[in-house]
Amino acid sequence: MTPDALVEFCLSLPQATETFPFGDEISVFKTSGNGKIFALSALAGDPFSVSLKCDPEEGRALREEFPGHIHPGYHLNKKHWITIVLDGFVEDELVEQLLRDSHALVRPKVPQAPRDSAK
Repeated sequence: MTPDALVEFCLSLPQATETFPFGDEISVFKTSGNGKIFALSALAGDPFSVSLKCDPEEGRALREEFPGHIHPGYHLNKKHWITIVLDGFVEDELVEQLLRDSHALVRPKVPQAPRDSAK
């Protein structure tokens, strides 16, 4: 996955925005509905990587399956975030699914319709 492909994919998710609160070097992808972060990347980083939110059990399994390519989140809560080195070893399809999952974890929930208590 290239930096341009990462940006394009992240911004294709519903209500996704790209911000730069940590300076021009770090792209931070958030949901516009609640401003929660679902991914961060130094697009010019070497190695190129992305950090994203992940279920703790899934994150542990991924770190075991891809040692050296998936790590605990860099400068983030190590329980809930992972960092993926985007060098081609982890397939783009898996990276995209993990980005979708991260987005789903933080996106605003659709409020349920009020229940009719007169029934």
